[in-house]
Amino acid sequence: MRYNYNFSFIFYVICILGLVIIQPVSAAADEPVDFLSDDFYEDEPADIEVNDPIEPFNRAMFQFNDKTYTYIFNPVAEGYSAVVPIDIRAIIDNFFRNLEEPVRFVNCLLQGRFVDAGSVFVRFLSNSTIGVGGLVDFADRELGFEPIDATLGETLGAWGIGDGFYLVVPFFGSSTLRDFTGTIIDGLALTPYYTYIDNWSVKTGIYAGKTTNELSLHLGEYEDLKKLSFDPYVALRNGYFQYRKKIRDHRVILEGE
Repeated sequence: MRYNYNFSFIFYVICILGLVIIQPVSAAADEPVDFLSDDFYEDEPADIEVNDPIEPFNRAMFQFNDKTYTYIFNPVAEGYSAVVPIDIRAIIDNFFRNLEEPVRFVNCLLQGRFVDAGSVFVRFLSNSTIGVGGLVDFADRELGFEPIDATLGETLGAWGIGDGFYLVVPFFGSSTLRDFTGTIIDGLALTPYYTYIDNWSVKTGIYAGKTTNELSLHLGEYEDLKKLSFDPYVALRNGYFQYRKKIRDHRVILEGE
């Protein structure tokens, strides 16, 4: 996503850490992750190692993302939500999520999650046909196949590649060196509307529309998160690592069943 990709990632500013828009534990956990609980954003998680050797740089990027979101992207999303009904925005969200199912399918295979890969395949096939090109999540609503997340960052981790250090990326938010690398490759090499569309302006427009739509579905969440801690940078950084740990722990439980 060089060239225009940064603008394409505008939605992820709401996360500032890449967690608010992600489906909690792939929407498959018995109990959803509560991102707005005080315990989830505790300032000193006892069981999680936080590797943040470039904290001054990361704090500067956090402030940049915070101001950009507050004064540019959030007002745009608010205006968008005011004119586009929630039902239409949900349909648009379904459509784009369905387009990205092949990315999840490939990563599930690469991680050896063959049952999940089968579920993703069924979701993509049924939603692309009966679900009218993914406009309706027929697989979840009628067949019970809930959304599943799988990223290249997770794939690299499954192959034994370490997280690397914590990194706050302009216009993207919280990540690690490994996960951000995976995100770039997921988007550039695998996502259909980047793979098959040559015009960068069109690609940017599509992604900007997608991410603005998603942001409109989560208005106010980032502001609520900031209120939970004396130091939002530390709280969101720790929340990012706790979220990733909850995903890993949940999958270990599922694999043991």
